[in-house]
Amino acid sequence: MGKINNIAVIYGGTSSEREISIKSGKGVHDALIDLGYQSKLIDFRDLEYIDELKIYDFVFIALHGFEGEGGFLQKELDKLNIMYSGSGPAACANTWDKGLTKKILDLNKINTPNSIEIDQFTKEISEAGLHSSIFDPLRPFDSIFLKPKEDGSSVDIFKIFDDDSLKQAYKKCLNPNRGFMFQEFIKGKELTVTVIDNVCFPPIEIITNNEFYDYEAKYISNDTLHIEADLNQDEIKEIKEISLKAFESLGCKGWARVDLFQDTDKNFFIIEINTVPGMTSHSNVPKSGSLINLSYSDVVQRIIHASL
Repeated sequence: MGKINNIAVIYGGTSSEREISIKSGKGVHDALIDLGYQSKLIDFRDLEYIDELKIYDFVFIALHGFEGEGGFLQKELDKLNIMYSGSGPAACANTWDKGLTKKILDLNKINTPNSIEIDQFTKEISEAGLHSSIFDPLRPFDSIFLKPKEDGSSVDIFKIFDDDSLKQAYKKCLNPNRGFMFQEFIKGKELTVTVIDNVCFPPIEIITNNEFYDYEAKYISNDTLHIEADLNQDEIKEIKEISLKAFESLGCKGWARVDLFQDTDKNFFIIEINTVPGMTSHSNVPKSGSLINLSYSDVVQRIIHASL
């Protein structure tokens, strides 16, 4: 393995997460320059042929959405024997499809919320109401989440608590013609754990004034708090164990962010695993690194080392 000097940062793309990916990519690019690497920002939508990346020693994937997280890019880079950050194609496929993620977690006896899948979010489902038999597998519940099986950054995620909110979700949904999941709402703490090189960083608790950690709370609001989780030593040990088990069960490599809830009985539930986490100024990965005195650039360096 030769020395890494010249790095391409792939960002942007055409997904609903383009804006966030641009912020992530620019942050990583600046960090690479600070670390002494040569770095080139490349918008995925402007990349005509992936083999153009063969001139680089390493590709840092800051491309959110299906283009960077679904496994296609990783598969093509593997064919070209190009080193890159993060997980391979199989793990990306496992984590991008939230239905498949849940199946794998269930198979490995890892706690996840109860959920049901639908092929598309139709007007008929929205008008049938919460008393419809489709929701029977989730009963009893006070509220549930609706979210796409394949998307990120809290796009088209809605909290449903009555028939009217179900109807409103359909009206506000940007793309109802795709697979969705209805997932039970876990009341308690919302937490996230960064894993880099099979090591869990300090858990972060997310506190928002919004109804839930939606797009506005995640990327826009300055009122959302990302603080070190107030957990005792036994809870910290447990959350790290379940996060690492999920990371390994899904075949992840290099780095990822594991999102969880802790209910009022102190039980942890894995919500999802993100193989290309956000690296914006609001993001939890650099925040978690700061809790162990790592700068943003230090975190980027660790991700590179973990991916080799």
